Amino acid sequence: MNHVLADIKEFQQELIAIRRDIHKHPETAFEEHRTSQLIADRLTQWGLEIHRGLAKTGVVGTLVGRSPGITIGLRADLDALNIEEHSLRDHKSIHEGKMHACGHDGHTAMLLGAARYFSLNRDFPGIIHFIFQPAEEGQGGGRVMIEEGLFKLFPCDMVFGMHNMPGIAAGDFAICPGPIMAASDTWTVTFSGSGGHGSMPHLATDATLAGANFITGIQSIISRNVAPSDSAVLSVGYVHGGHYNSANVIPSSVVVRGTARSFLPETRDLLERRMTEISQACAAANGCEVEFEYLRRYPPVINAAVQTELAVSAAGLTVGEGRVNTELKPLTAGEDFSFMLHEVPGAYILIGNGRDDGYAANIHTPEFDFNDSILATGSAYWVNLVKVANG
Repeated sequence: MNHVLADIKEFQQELIAIRRDIHKHPETAFEEHRTSQLIADRLTQWGLEIHRGLAKTGVVGTLVGRSPGITIGLRADLDALNIEEHSLRDHKSIHEGKMHACGHDGHTAMLLGAARYFSLNRDFPGIIHFIFQPAEEGQGGGRVMIEEGLFKLFPCDMVFGMHNMPGIAAGDFAICPGPIMAASDTWTVTFSGSGGHGSMPHLATDATLAGANFITGIQSIISRNVAPSDSAVLSVGYVHGGHYNSANVIPSSVVVRGTARSFLPETRDLLERRMTEISQACAAANGCEVEFEYLRRYPPVINAAVQTELAVSAAGLTVGEGRVNTELKPLTAGEDFSFMLHEVPGAYILIGNGRDDGYAANIHTPEFDFNDSILATGSAYWVNLVKVANG
Protein backbone atom coordinates (compact mmCIF):
# COMPACT_ATOMS: atom_id res chain seq x y z
CA MET A 1 0.00 0.00 0.00
CA ASN A 2 1.17 3.59 -0.53
CA HIS A 3 0.22 7.21 0.15
CA VAL A 4 -1.83 7.69 -3.02
CA LEU A 5 -5.05 6.37 -1.51
CA ALA A 6 -4.69 8.62 1.52
CA ASP A 7 -4.06 11.64 -0.73
CA ILE A 8 -7.17 10.96 -2.79
CA LYS A 9 -9.31 10.53 0.31
CA GLU A 10 -8.55 14.19 1.02
CA PHE A 11 -10.99 15.09 -1.79
CA GLN A 12 -13.20 12.00 -1.58
CA GLN A 13 -16.28 14.04 -0.66
CA GLU A 14 -15.90 15.96 -3.90
CA LEU A 15 -15.93 12.66 -5.84
CA ILE A 16 -18.99 11.46 -3.95
CA ALA A 17 -20.83 14.68 -4.81
CA ILE A 18 -19.90 14.27 -8.49
CA ARG A 19 -20.98 10.64 -8.54
CA ARG A 20 -24.33 11.32 -6.92
CA ASP A 21 -24.99 14.29 -9.18
CA ILE A 22 -24.42 12.11 -12.25
CA HIS A 23 -26.57 9.36 -10.74
CA LYS A 24 -29.40 11.80 -10.14
CA HIS A 25 -29.31 12.96 -13.78
CA PRO A 26 -28.91 9.76 -15.85
CA GLU A 27 -28.52 10.00 -19.62
CA THR A 28 -28.65 7.09 -22.05
CA ALA A 29 -26.55 6.29 -25.12
CA PHE A 30 -25.24 9.25 -27.14
CA GLU A 31 -27.39 11.63 -25.09
CA GLU A 32 -24.95 12.18 -22.21
CA HIS A 33 -24.79 15.94 -22.84
CA ARG A 34 -25.08 17.09 -19.23
CA THR A 35 -22.64 14.44 -18.05
CA SER A 36 -20.20 15.37 -20.81
CA GLN A 37 -20.41 19.05 -19.86
CA LEU A 38 -19.82 18.23 -16.19
CA ILE A 39 -16.69 16.26 -17.10
CA ALA A 40 -15.38 18.95 -19.45
CA ASP A 41 -15.95 21.66 -16.84
CA ARG A 42 -14.07 19.72 -14.16
CA LEU A 43 -11.15 18.82 -16.41
CA THR A 44 -10.86 22.41 -17.59
CA GLN A 45 -10.99 23.65 -14.00
CA TRP A 46 -8.14 21.30 -13.14
CA GLY A 47 -5.99 22.46 -16.06
CA LEU A 48 -6.27 19.51 -18.45
CA GLU A 49 -6.36 19.90 -22.19
CA ILE A 50 -9.73 18.60 -23.38
CA HIS A 51 -11.21 17.36 -26.64
CA ARG A 52 -14.96 16.93 -27.13
CA GLY A 53 -17.21 15.48 -29.78
CA LEU A 54 -15.97 11.97 -30.49
CA ALA A 55 -19.06 9.72 -30.64
CA LYS A 56 -21.15 12.88 -30.02
CA THR A 57 -20.67 13.16 -26.27
CA GLY A 58 -17.23 11.66 -25.69
CA VAL A 59 -14.59 13.62 -23.80
CA VAL A 60 -10.82 13.09 -23.74
CA GLY A 61 -8.69 14.92 -21.22
CA THR A 62 -4.91 14.95 -21.59
CA LEU A 63 -2.06 15.60 -19.16
CA VAL A 64 1.58 15.64 -20.23
CA GLY A 65 4.11 14.66 -17.59
CA ARG A 66 7.40 16.36 -16.81
CA SER A 67 9.60 13.51 -18.01
CA PRO A 68 9.58 10.99 -20.87
CA GLY A 69 7.45 7.86 -20.54
CA ILE A 70 4.71 5.84 -22.13
CA THR A 71 1.39 7.19 -23.34
CA ILE A 72 -1.42 5.49 -21.48
CA GLY A 73 -5.17 5.61 -22.03
CA LEU A 74 -7.57 5.23 -19.10
CA ARG A 75 -11.23 4.71 -20.03
CA ALA A 76 -14.54 5.16 -18.21
CA ASP A 77 -18.07 4.82 -19.60
CA LEU A 78 -20.81 7.44 -19.20
CA ASP A 79 -24.24 6.14 -20.11
CA ALA A 80 -27.21 5.02 -18.03
CA LEU A 81 -29.89 2.41 -18.75
CA ASN A 82 -33.59 2.48 -19.54
CA ILE A 83 -34.66 1.13 -16.14
CA GLU A 84 -37.00 2.59 -13.51
CA GLU A 85 -35.07 3.01 -10.26
CA HIS A 86 -36.49 1.50 -7.06
CA SER A 87 -34.93 3.61 -4.36
CA LEU A 88 -35.57 6.15 -1.62
CA ARG A 89 -32.06 7.59 -1.83
CA ASP A 90 -31.64 11.36 -1.97
CA HIS A 91 -29.69 10.94 -5.22
CA LYS A 92 -32.36 8.80 -6.90
CA SER A 93 -32.81 9.41 -10.62
CA ILE A 94 -35.07 12.36 -11.44
CA HIS A 95 -35.66 11.01 -14.97
CA GLU A 96 -38.51 8.53 -15.15
CA GLY A 97 -37.49 5.22 -16.70
CA LYS A 98 -33.75 5.97 -16.65
CA MET A 99 -31.12 5.15 -14.05
CA HIS A 100 -27.44 4.39 -13.56
CA ALA A 101 -28.01 0.68 -12.97
CA CYS A 102 -24.52 -0.39 -14.03
CA GLY A 103 -22.31 1.99 -12.08
CA HIS A 104 -21.05 4.12 -14.95
CA ASP A 105 -21.60 7.13 -12.71
CA GLY A 106 -19.02 5.64 -10.35
CA HIS A 107 -16.64 4.74 -13.18
CA THR A 108 -16.74 8.35 -14.37
CA ALA A 109 -16.16 9.72 -10.87
CA MET A 110 -13.22 7.37 -10.25
CA LEU A 111 -11.49 8.44 -13.46
CA LEU A 112 -12.15 12.08 -12.62
CA GLY A 113 -10.54 11.37 -9.25
CA ALA A 114 -7.38 10.19 -11.00
CA ALA A 115 -7.39 13.28 -13.20
CA ARG A 116 -7.81 15.42 -10.10
CA TYR A 117 -4.86 13.73 -8.41
CA PHE A 118 -2.53 14.15 -11.38
CA SER A 119 -3.59 17.78 -11.83
CA LEU A 120 -2.25 18.33 -8.31
CA ASN A 121 0.78 16.04 -8.73
CA ARG A 122 2.21 16.66 -12.19
CA ASP A 123 5.64 15.19 -11.58
CA PHE A 124 4.90 12.00 -13.49
CA PRO A 125 6.41 10.53 -16.66
CA GLY A 126 4.72 10.16 -20.05
CA ILE A 127 1.28 11.22 -21.22
CA ILE A 128 -2.14 10.29 -19.84
CA HIS A 129 -5.32 10.34 -21.92
CA PHE A 130 -8.45 10.22 -19.76
CA ILE A 131 -11.08 8.72 -22.09
CA PHE A 132 -14.73 9.26 -21.16
CA GLN A 133 -16.74 7.10 -23.53
CA PRO A 134 -20.49 7.32 -24.23
CA ALA A 135 -22.93 4.60 -25.21
CA GLU A 136 -21.40 1.43 -23.80
CA GLU A 137 -24.79 -0.14 -23.15
CA GLY A 138 -25.44 -1.94 -26.41
CA GLN A 139 -24.71 0.95 -28.76
CA GLY A 140 -20.96 0.49 -29.24
CA GLY A 141 -19.75 3.96 -28.31
CA GLY A 142 -16.20 2.63 -27.99
CA ARG A 143 -16.29 1.44 -31.59
CA VAL A 144 -17.66 4.80 -32.73
CA MET A 145 -14.91 6.72 -30.91
CA ILE A 146 -12.29 4.57 -32.64
CA GLU A 147 -13.93 5.00 -36.05
CA GLU A 148 -13.92 8.75 -35.52
CA GLY A 149 -10.19 8.75 -34.81
CA LEU A 150 -9.68 8.19 -31.07
CA PHE A 151 -6.30 6.48 -31.32
CA LYS A 152 -5.19 8.60 -34.28
CA LEU A 153 -5.82 11.79 -32.37
CA PHE A 154 -4.61 10.30 -29.08
CA PRO A 155 -2.12 7.49 -29.79
CA CYS A 156 -1.67 5.19 -26.81
CA ASP A 157 0.95 2.56 -26.00
CA MET A 158 -1.58 0.78 -23.82
CA VAL A 159 -5.16 1.27 -22.64
CA PHE A 160 -7.02 0.14 -19.52
CA GLY A 161 -10.61 -0.17 -18.31
CA MET A 162 -12.35 -0.97 -15.02
CA HIS A 163 -15.85 -2.04 -13.95
CA ASN A 164 -17.50 -2.41 -10.57
CA MET A 165 -18.84 -5.85 -9.59
CA PRO A 166 -21.43 -6.59 -6.90
CA GLY A 167 -20.71 -9.84 -5.06
CA ILE A 168 -17.00 -9.03 -4.73
CA ALA A 169 -15.97 -7.44 -1.43
CA ALA A 170 -15.88 -3.65 -1.63
CA GLY A 171 -12.53 -2.44 -2.93
CA ASP A 172 -11.14 -5.87 -3.80
CA PHE A 173 -9.97 -6.47 -7.35
CA ALA A 174 -10.36 -9.40 -9.76
CA ILE A 175 -8.75 -10.04 -13.15
CA CYS A 176 -7.41 -12.76 -15.43
CA PRO A 177 -5.20 -12.80 -18.53
CA GLY A 178 -6.74 -13.65 -21.89
CA PRO A 179 -10.53 -13.57 -22.36
CA ILE A 180 -12.27 -11.93 -19.40
CA MET A 181 -15.62 -11.13 -21.05
CA ALA A 182 -17.45 -12.75 -23.93
CA ALA A 183 -18.37 -11.69 -27.42
CA SER A 184 -21.91 -10.32 -27.32
CA ASP A 185 -24.08 -10.94 -30.38
CA THR A 186 -27.77 -10.51 -31.19
CA TRP A 187 -29.80 -12.75 -33.47
CA THR A 188 -33.28 -12.54 -34.99
CA VAL A 189 -35.26 -15.24 -36.78
CA THR A 190 -38.57 -14.64 -38.54
CA PHE A 191 -40.75 -17.58 -39.61
CA SER A 192 -43.46 -16.81 -42.16
CA GLY A 193 -46.43 -18.99 -43.11
CA SER A 194 -49.99 -18.61 -44.29
CA GLY A 195 -51.55 -18.48 -40.84
CA GLY A 196 -55.17 -19.43 -40.49
CA HIS A 197 -58.13 -20.18 -38.26
CA GLY A 198 -57.25 -21.86 -34.99
CA SER A 199 -60.01 -24.40 -35.47
CA MET A 200 -58.66 -25.55 -38.84
CA PRO A 201 -54.86 -25.96 -38.49
CA HIS A 202 -54.81 -28.46 -41.37
CA LEU A 203 -55.59 -25.59 -43.72
CA ALA A 204 -52.83 -23.36 -42.32
CA THR A 205 -49.07 -23.16 -42.44
CA ASP A 206 -48.14 -22.69 -38.79
CA ALA A 207 -45.17 -20.40 -38.16
CA THR A 208 -45.74 -20.81 -34.42
CA LEU A 209 -44.73 -24.45 -34.54
CA ALA A 210 -41.60 -23.60 -36.52
CA GLY A 211 -40.68 -21.02 -33.88
CA ALA A 212 -41.27 -23.48 -31.06
CA ASN A 213 -39.15 -26.13 -32.79
CA PHE A 214 -36.38 -23.56 -33.26
CA ILE A 215 -36.39 -22.48 -29.61
CA THR A 216 -35.98 -26.05 -28.41
CA GLY A 217 -33.65 -27.03 -31.25
CA ILE A 218 -30.99 -24.42 -30.59
CA GLN A 219 -30.55 -25.72 -27.04
CA SER A 220 -28.69 -28.70 -28.54
CA ILE A 221 -25.99 -26.40 -29.95
CA ILE A 222 -24.39 -25.78 -26.56
CA SER A 223 -24.74 -29.37 -25.34
CA ARG A 224 -23.82 -31.17 -28.56
CA ASN A 225 -21.78 -28.84 -30.79
CA VAL A 226 -19.71 -26.64 -28.47
CA ALA A 227 -16.70 -28.43 -27.01
CA PRO A 228 -17.10 -29.16 -23.26
CA SER A 229 -13.81 -27.32 -22.66
CA ASP A 230 -15.25 -24.17 -24.23
CA SER A 231 -18.08 -21.92 -23.01
CA ALA A 232 -21.01 -20.36 -24.83
CA VAL A 233 -24.51 -19.11 -24.07
CA LEU A 234 -27.67 -18.90 -26.18
CA SER A 235 -30.70 -17.20 -24.63
CA VAL A 236 -34.09 -16.26 -26.06
CA GLY A 237 -35.15 -12.78 -25.01
CA TYR A 238 -38.13 -12.02 -27.26
CA VAL A 239 -40.93 -14.04 -28.83
CA HIS A 240 -43.81 -12.50 -30.76
CA GLY A 241 -46.59 -13.84 -32.90
CA GLY A 242 -50.25 -12.99 -33.36
CA HIS A 243 -52.36 -10.74 -31.14
CA TYR A 244 -53.37 -11.18 -27.50
CA ASN A 245 -57.04 -10.59 -28.33
CA SER A 246 -57.05 -13.05 -31.22
CA ALA A 247 -56.35 -16.39 -29.56
CA ASN A 248 -58.24 -18.22 -32.29
CA VAL A 249 -55.89 -17.01 -35.04
CA ILE A 250 -52.81 -18.95 -36.09
CA PRO A 251 -50.34 -16.13 -36.82
CA SER A 252 -48.74 -15.88 -40.23
CA SER A 253 -45.46 -14.66 -38.75
CA VAL A 254 -43.46 -15.44 -35.61
CA VAL A 255 -40.34 -13.54 -34.53
CA VAL A 256 -37.79 -14.88 -32.06
CA ARG A 257 -34.83 -12.80 -30.85
CA GLY A 258 -32.03 -13.45 -28.41
CA THR A 259 -28.40 -13.18 -27.49
CA ALA A 260 -25.33 -15.34 -28.13
CA ARG A 261 -22.15 -15.23 -26.03
CA SER A 262 -18.82 -16.88 -26.79
CA PHE A 263 -15.10 -16.46 -26.20
CA LEU A 264 -13.38 -18.06 -29.21
CA PRO A 265 -13.75 -16.92 -32.85
CA GLU A 266 -14.39 -20.49 -33.98
CA THR A 267 -17.17 -20.87 -31.40
CA ARG A 268 -18.75 -17.65 -32.60
CA ASP A 269 -18.69 -19.00 -36.16
CA LEU A 270 -20.17 -22.28 -34.97
CA LEU A 271 -23.10 -20.60 -33.20
CA GLU A 272 -24.02 -18.56 -36.26
CA ARG A 273 -23.73 -21.54 -38.63
CA ARG A 274 -25.71 -23.97 -36.51
CA MET A 275 -28.47 -21.46 -35.73
CA THR A 276 -28.80 -20.75 -39.44
CA GLU A 277 -29.04 -24.47 -40.23
CA ILE A 278 -31.58 -25.17 -37.48
CA SER A 279 -33.78 -22.22 -38.51
CA GLN A 280 -33.82 -23.46 -42.09
CA ALA A 281 -34.61 -27.03 -41.02
CA CYS A 282 -37.46 -25.92 -38.74
CA ALA A 283 -38.95 -23.79 -41.50
CA ALA A 284 -38.73 -26.61 -44.05
CA ALA A 285 -40.27 -29.14 -41.66
CA ASN A 286 -43.29 -26.88 -41.15
CA GLY A 287 -43.69 -25.55 -44.69
CA CYS A 288 -42.62 -22.02 -43.77
CA GLU A 289 -40.21 -19.41 -45.06
CA VAL A 290 -37.47 -18.10 -42.79
CA GLU A 291 -35.18 -15.10 -42.46
CA PHE A 292 -32.27 -15.41 -40.03
CA GLU A 293 -29.99 -12.52 -39.03
CA TYR A 294 -26.94 -12.83 -36.79
CA LEU A 295 -25.47 -9.48 -35.73
CA ARG A 296 -21.93 -9.55 -34.37
CA ARG A 297 -21.93 -6.73 -31.88
CA TYR A 298 -19.09 -6.72 -29.32
CA PRO A 299 -16.01 -8.94 -29.68
CA PRO A 300 -14.65 -10.65 -26.56
CA VAL A 301 -12.65 -8.61 -24.05
CA ILE A 302 -9.14 -10.08 -24.17
CA ASN A 303 -6.53 -8.95 -21.65
CA ALA A 304 -2.93 -8.83 -22.85
CA ALA A 305 -0.50 -10.70 -20.64
CA VAL A 306 1.94 -7.84 -19.97
CA GLN A 307 -0.79 -5.29 -19.24
CA THR A 308 -2.60 -7.76 -16.99
CA GLU A 309 0.55 -8.05 -14.88
CA LEU A 310 0.73 -4.25 -14.67
CA ALA A 311 -2.91 -4.11 -13.57
CA VAL A 312 -2.30 -6.77 -10.91
CA SER A 313 0.72 -4.86 -9.60
CA ALA A 314 -1.22 -1.58 -9.45
CA ALA A 315 -4.16 -3.21 -7.67
CA GLY A 316 -1.83 -4.86 -5.16
CA LEU A 317 -0.09 -1.56 -4.57
CA THR A 318 -3.49 0.03 -3.89
CA VAL A 319 -5.12 -2.48 -1.52
CA GLY A 320 -2.54 -5.21 -0.88
CA GLU A 321 -1.83 -8.37 -2.86
CA GLY A 322 -4.17 -10.45 -0.70
CA ARG A 323 -7.15 -8.50 -2.01
CA VAL A 324 -6.42 -9.12 -5.68
CA ASN A 325 -7.91 -12.23 -7.28
CA THR A 326 -5.79 -13.12 -10.32
CA GLU A 327 -7.78 -16.24 -11.19
CA LEU A 328 -11.13 -14.72 -12.08
CA LYS A 329 -13.26 -16.99 -14.24
CA PRO A 330 -14.26 -15.26 -17.50
CA LEU A 331 -17.70 -13.66 -17.49
CA THR A 332 -20.26 -14.10 -20.27
CA ALA A 333 -21.23 -10.43 -20.04
CA GLY A 334 -20.16 -8.20 -22.95
CA GLU A 335 -18.25 -4.91 -23.00
CA ASP A 336 -17.41 -2.56 -25.86
CA PHE A 337 -14.03 -1.81 -24.30
CA SER A 338 -13.19 -4.87 -26.37
CA PHE A 339 -12.95 -2.63 -29.44
CA MET A 340 -10.21 -0.57 -27.77
CA LEU A 341 -8.29 -3.70 -26.75
CA HIS A 342 -8.48 -4.84 -30.38
CA GLU A 343 -6.56 -1.68 -31.36
CA VAL A 344 -4.20 -1.21 -28.41
CA PRO A 345 -2.86 -3.74 -25.88
CA GLY A 346 -4.32 -3.35 -22.43
CA ALA A 347 -6.33 -4.91 -19.63
CA TYR A 348 -9.73 -4.73 -18.01
CA ILE A 349 -10.16 -5.22 -14.25
CA LEU A 350 -13.10 -5.59 -11.86
CA ILE A 351 -13.38 -3.71 -8.57
CA GLY A 352 -15.71 -5.07 -5.89
CA ASN A 353 -18.84 -3.02 -5.25
CA GLY A 354 -19.75 -4.91 -2.09
CA ARG A 355 -21.09 -8.14 -0.68
CA ASP A 356 -23.82 -8.43 1.99
CA ASP A 357 -23.33 -4.80 2.94
CA GLY A 358 -26.20 -3.11 1.14
CA TYR A 359 -24.44 -3.06 -2.23
CA ALA A 360 -24.89 -6.62 -3.41
CA ALA A 361 -27.79 -5.86 -5.78
CA ASN A 362 -26.77 -6.99 -9.23
CA ILE A 363 -26.01 -4.58 -12.05
CA HIS A 364 -28.87 -3.87 -14.45
CA THR A 365 -31.46 -4.14 -11.67
CA PRO A 366 -33.71 -1.37 -10.26
CA GLU A 367 -32.15 -1.76 -6.79
CA PHE A 368 -28.51 -1.28 -7.82
CA ASP A 369 -26.40 1.61 -6.57
CA PHE A 370 -22.69 2.28 -6.84
CA ASN A 371 -20.80 2.04 -3.55
CA ASP A 372 -19.26 5.45 -2.81
CA SER A 373 -16.79 3.87 -0.38
CA ILE A 374 -14.76 2.49 -3.32
CA LEU A 375 -14.43 5.75 -5.24
CA ALA A 376 -11.06 6.69 -3.72
CA THR A 377 -9.82 3.10 -4.12
CA GLY A 378 -10.67 3.07 -7.82
CA SER A 379 -9.05 6.46 -8.38
CA ALA A 380 -5.93 5.31 -6.53
CA TYR A 381 -5.76 2.21 -8.74
CA TRP A 382 -5.66 4.43 -11.84
CA VAL A 383 -2.88 6.54 -10.33
CA ASN A 384 -0.82 3.53 -9.28
CA LEU A 385 -1.34 1.96 -12.70
CA VAL A 386 0.22 4.96 -14.44
CA LYS A 387 3.17 4.81 -12.05
CA VAL A 388 3.64 1.04 -12.40
CA ALA A 389 3.34 1.16 -16.19
CA ASN A 390 6.14 3.72 -16.32
CA GLY A 391 8.41 1.51 -14.21
